[in-house]
Amino acid sequence: MAGTRERIMDATYEALCEHGYASLTMQDIADGCDCSKSNLHYHFDTKEELLVELLAHLLDRFETRVSDAASDDPRDQLVDLVDLFLFGDDRDLEEHRAFHTALLELRAQAPHSDAFREQLTENDARVHAAVTAVIERGIDGGRFAAVDASRTAAHLLAAVQGARIRWVTLGDDAAPRTVREALVDDVIDGRLTA
Repeated sequence: MAGTRERIMDATYEALCEHGYASLTMQDIADGCDCSKSNLHYHFDTKEELLVELLAHLLDRFETRVSDAASDDPRDQLVDLVDLFLFGDDRDLEEHRAFHTALLELRAQAPHSDAFREQLTENDARVHAAVTAVIERGIDGGRFAAVDASRTAAHLLAAVQGARIRWVTLGDDAAPRTVREALVDDVIDGRLTA
């Protein structure tokens, strides 16, 4: 199912970005991966199950990216992570906005869905751990000042989350850039970099 799983995950991501959570159907996803709806249901019983799997898949991709960059300078890696969180990777900005709009819709379901809440909690914890590890590597290597790495990671991630929420809910297009500049200038270079 490796090839099939990738196709389904890619199609789910694209359909979620295009339709949003509320309007997304299993048929939209099946159409995107050129398979029948019954074939899609063979692998995933419900839309919720499929979206939980997408969240886990995206987390795996993120962790692979972080581990691949572990040999980079911790300061540069931390700036790259802030940029990734705020601006995306090879996606265009509108696709990145569509994804974060859909992700916000998924987060809104978490109080009503144990499956979403559990996966989002795991994603949050593992992203926090990854950012913390970069900061700890910088401290251990003498690149960063001795700070509470976990608390600093929480600060960075909360600022990123706030910027994304302002961007997608209020249309504040300046929020990601403003927060990026503050995090890099004031936190990473102003407080962390030794």
